[in-house]
Amino acid sequence: MITKEEKAVAEDGAWDRRSLLQGAAVVAGAAAAAPLLGGTAAARADGGDAEALFKAGKFEQAGRAYEEILKKDPSNLLAARQRGYVGLLSNKFPEAEKYLTMALNLAPDDKETNALLGDCYIRQDKFSLSVPRWQAAGEEAYAKWFAAVGGDTYQIHGDIARVPWQQVDPEPQVDASVNGGPPRRFSFYTGAGWLGLSAKVAKEAGLRPVHKVKSDFEGHIMWSYFGVLDSFKLGDIELRNIPVNWSEAESAEDAPPKTNDGLIGTWVFYHLLTTFDYAGHSLILRRPTPEATRKVRADAARAGTKPLPLWLAREQMCHSRGSFVGNAGTGTGVVGVNVGGAGENVVGMSGETTKRLRIRTDHDRPLETFGHSHPTVTYPCYPKEVRLGDAVAKEVYCETDPNLPVNVPWPFGPGFDAIGHFAHCFFKPYNLTLDFTNMNLYIARGKAT
Repeated sequence: MITKEEKAVAEDGAWDRRSLLQGAAVVAGAAAAAPLLGGTAAARADGGDAEALFKAGKFEQAGRAYEEILKKDPSNLLAARQRGYVGLLSNKFPEAEKYLTMALNLAPDDKETNALLGDCYIRQDKFSLSVPRWQAAGEEAYAKWFAAVGGDTYQIHGDIARVPWQQVDPEPQVDASVNGGPPRRFSFYTGAGWLGLSAKVAKEAGLRPVHKVKSDFEGHIMWSYFGVLDSFKLGDIELRNIPVNWSEAESAEDAPPKTNDGLIGTWVFYHLLTTFDYAGHSLILRRPTPEATRKVRADAARAGTKPLPLWLAREQMCHSRGSFVGNAGTGTGVVGVNVGGAGENVVGMSGETTKRLRIRTDHDRPLETFGHSHPTVTYPCYPKEVRLGDAVAKEVYCETDPNLPVNVPWPFGPGFDAIGHFAHCFFKPYNLTLDFTNMNLYIARGKAT
């Protein structure tokens, strides 16, 4: 269902094998839950179903339920792993490491546990610790890539930058400098992870790959290269010593159309306190100090905006809580927050969501497109209202994908129910701040102060 955004990821040199795997699950309609390990098909505590709480996005309650299970059965792999995942969703790293290490001791070869713990380490820039975890998870590219990332990574130089957008549609773009070179045009998208470059920019910057992967993307034979970048500068903020990816087609005939020089993903943004000022057409990047966080919180309070929860799943997938309204009532739950990217739709949602809420859907105008790099068909739909905190849109153009399940389990998705995602066009009247230290999301109408 993520259509043009995902194509933009590919075109910007930031596509990866994970999106291809996700697409396989989406198109197949893989809605079945992942196998439950540790001998508990229904993990229950104090009358509450921990798995049901987790899948419904009630993560704090689920965490307590998993802890109750572990008190009675310390050998329960599912409960230990899921309790660690709950901590990871909110960047509570000591909790995440405690329980994921417990799960690892119970099953050292469990790929899901290893992948979650690898993610936990890279979020803290502990790249060397992540390497054996990615190896055990079967992620050779990550293991070789992160083994080459040494020293103090994601070094932040500068305190604040206000970076004007050079364009808004079909995707926002900003200028940035690579290894001290001239300004290059970059898109950004929180549906992508790492920083991606075009092959031309990578060559001009003198980058050398530490690993490469060959893939078939939408019928095009592509090579993806992994390396380490010395410097990436956005306005008055510079990041040094960061992982970077670039891609190129095997032949000129396979080369996708060039839309920019690269793409900035969530890994860059979660090292900063980032405001996506859609109304003001700018990125505001801050060093994530307590003082900067207090200012963001105070500005939000003056605007009458309360913080929303922010959850980070599968290395880069931002989520919060929102609602959609149809003819059969309101659906409230976990939603993706896909900032940046391209596309005209305001929200993307699963066919199950539109059917359950009886959201008006135009089946006469199918859209043959790609979702996670696999062909799919979506349909225009028009909910009565979509809401993220106090940010609201009514009777707007959205898309629904009947092939997309509400819950896509690991290894193709986050494993919890998501009623849909908010996309580029929804944010245009607002400014949006992602605080990955306290895991809060702030959204307010108008330009950021």
